[in-house]
Amino acid sequence: MHLARLWRRFYSPIMAEVVGITLLGHGTVGRGVVRLLREQGELLFRRTGLRFELRHIVVRDRSRHPEELPCTTDAEAAIDDPQVRVVIELIGGIEAADRLIRRALSAGKPVVTANKSLLAARGPTLMQLARRHHTCIGFEASCGGGIPIIGALQRGLLANRIDALVGIVNGTCNLILTRMTGQGWTYARALAEAQQLGFAEADPTLDVSGADAAQKLAILAGLAFDSTIDPSSIYREGIDHLEPIDLRFAAELGYVVKLLAIAERTVEDRISLRVHPTLIHRQDVLADVNGSFNAISVYGHALGHALFYGRGAGAMPTASAVVSDLLAVTTGVLPAAFARLRFWSDEQDAARLQPIGDLRSRYYLRLLARDVPGTIAQITEVLGRHGISISAIMQREDNGGKFVPVVITTHIALEANVSAALREIDRLACILPTTVRLRILDPPTEASE
Repeated sequence: MHLARLWRRFYSPIMAEVVGITLLGHGTVGRGVVRLLREQGELLFRRTGLRFELRHIVVRDRSRHPEELPCTTDAEAAIDDPQVRVVIELIGGIEAADRLIRRALSAGKPVVTANKSLLAARGPTLMQLARRHHTCIGFEASCGGGIPIIGALQRGLLANRIDALVGIVNGTCNLILTRMTGQGWTYARALAEAQQLGFAEADPTLDVSGADAAQKLAILAGLAFDSTIDPSSIYREGIDHLEPIDLRFAAELGYVVKLLAIAERTVEDRISLRVHPTLIHRQDVLADVNGSFNAISVYGHALGHALFYGRGAGAMPTASAVVSDLLAVTTGVLPAAFARLRFWSDEQDAARLQPIGDLRSRYYLRLLARDVPGTIAQITEVLGRHGISISAIMQREDNGGKFVPVVITTHIALEANVSAALREIDRLACILPTTVRLRILDPPTEASE
């Protein structure tokens, strides 16, 4: 659709009347959206000239919500209301959300969503449907809570070739690692606190396995590298296997352990995508991101390094992102970008991904080795035969022939070679398997330097 027609469709008619909204879901973020629209209605009017009316709030049980709210259990009727111009989806999940979003888009109504799982799984088909019906989807709140990273990639960094994106994008994991690092807690104790505070679900698997971070990375990297990315193709490791001893050794070596979502452009013009616990130098800006905060480092060829930091979860931070998308839709900014720009997932080819075995990285290794003469020699012989050079080795205890921890850091090595070497090392009689392997991240070099 021509931009002038798009502008008339989304901007001029809305400017002349109140904007009716259907909100799907009244959970933590939904309540934040209601509060923000009610408390800041005058501010939004002064800035945009628009009045926003919450015509319907779709819930499962009306009796559990305040009577003064326009709650309903009929989602289809709420979406079909001719006075509704925008649908906000905050119910989460896949199937029900997909069905309702498709209904709204098929009616030509723009959708604002925070649903990273749905976008990661079915984003291209939803984008296609939106384009077919001359509407759009806003999804700023899907990644990073209140951090405006989607808008930055869509607009602020549009002139840059993005070379790398490195982020802490899961607040639950970051809170757990903060407690394990700062207080020396076990993973189990830190998880229990996160659950008590409401950051972790009763079943925390989506967060602690790295799956949540992988879904967000698929969305972010898709925008950054003009590609379609299947989150199941992203290599990931979680934090549930981490032990406090490794965080302590990392600290002695000058590092902090964080769960990072990493996307890098390789020299072969492939994309390396991975989510895993990572040692980063304590002077790295990401090392100081603690608690439930998120931060994303973006490296552009022209800009260099930019850091986006803020609260990665919570009612009001996420509601801030949702309402920002609402404003971008109703003022015509997002519809115009959706029609004109060419980096949406439905218009891109599948990413050319680098297999994890081809990754070149530095490594932290912790072995349980028998404290007898010749043990270190056997270990170094295996590493050397696989082309792995040692940068440091640390062994402090002397337990007279018992198994003791030996920590090794390496120079840059090929992941496949490290895997092969560790399989061989774990078969040695002097080693008690399984050896711990964590990757060490050296920040990407800025192209502008």
